[in-house]
Amino acid sequence: MSNQHEIPQVRLASRDDLFDIVHFNISMALETEDIALNNEEITQGVQAVFDDSHLGRYCVATINNQIVGSLLLTTEWSDWHNKYYWWIQSVYVNPQYRRSGVYKTLYEFVCNSAKEHGDVYAIRLYVDVNNKIAQQVYNNLGMHKSNYDMFEEVIKF
Repeated sequence: MSNQHEIPQVRLASRDDLFDIVHFNISMALETEDIALNNEEITQGVQAVFDDSHLGRYCVATINNQIVGSLLLTTEWSDWHNKYYWWIQSVYVNPQYRRSGVYKTLYEFVCNSAKEHGDVYAIRLYVDVNNKIAQQVYNNLGMHKSNYDMFEEVIKF
């Protein structure tokens, strides 16, 4: 049986997964936004999540104990709903495992965890406006486009 047809297993990431997550983040930024991330900076950023669980947590999908996908889950407090928004960020699936249910399995893990948590109002994510493939994946899983636009100001030091 081909690896592509095996059902991925999802778990919370550990520090041992740092190298794979860094590699995935670098690959994702280059592929989706044509941005070359600084290896040292992204490594420190991923390490910071493992050092401080308040920043978020990574989930990884594995097939035959090989990491084939990951995402970062962060939280935002909503005073309007007295509950959390969970944000999915830094999504990446190894190209050879795309269209084989890896992201769907990660997403279902997040949704089930949110339901178990009990104080999550909604799951959100943002996606580059040009990443039509990812947008279609999110639509197919039941997510819908929000009525919010995002604004930002990058603070340079």
